[in-house]
Amino acid sequence: MVKIALIGGHGKVALLAAPELVERGHQVTSFFRNPEHTEDVRATGADAVVLDVEHADTAEIAEALRGHDAVVWSAGAGGGSPERTYAVDRDAAIRSMDAAEQAGAKRYVMVSFATADEKYLVPEDDSFYPYMASKIAADDYLRGSGLDWTVLGPGKLTLDEPTGRIHPDPDPEQGTDTSRANVALTIVEALESAGSIGRTINYRDGETPIAEVMAG
Repeated sequence: MVKIALIGGHGKVALLAAPELVERGHQVTSFFRNPEHTEDVRATGADAVVLDVEHADTAEIAEALRGHDAVVWSAGAGGGSPERTYAVDRDAAIRSMDAAEQAGAKRYVMVSFATADEKYLVPEDDSFYPYMASKIAADDYLRGSGLDWTVLGPGKLTLDEPTGRIHPDPDPEQGTDTSRANVALTIVEALESAGSIGRTINYRDGETPIAEVMAG
């Protein structure tokens, strides 16, 4: 059993990942901002803990993560103002990495997206720029940390049913639809596979078993 901290616990992906992790025998703590979502999170089988990572400092996040073996970042500002996007998707994410190191939670899985790369970065006047720039910065910070990291880069998210199969390193021009349920399964398989450590794994729905991709 691994004790896993799931940040962004009321997001669509996290609500799918938590019960799968619990089913496999892991202990999950889901952190989320809105107290009104407590019962939704508890229904996944995870321990539900209110934590506003946007405003919590590194020490507060570290205290919350203490005793956990692994951290999954599946949080996000969800659009809105550029200021809040930078505050959550970049700054809070980076604080959570520092906090994980301080807390001794060595394993860290980041849920990013398939084109979080400078070569795809849109112009600064594009409304998508703050999100892209934030995720690129957070991913780069994670890669330079002392954590056992994995960056997961799904494509365009859908509500399709899980298939348990993905296509790694997709061509963005060929379509990148990825079911959220498959993203949840990539989180689970990444955590259970040492072969995913130190890798950025971009993918879309496809034909290769997720466990096989994560194993490398």
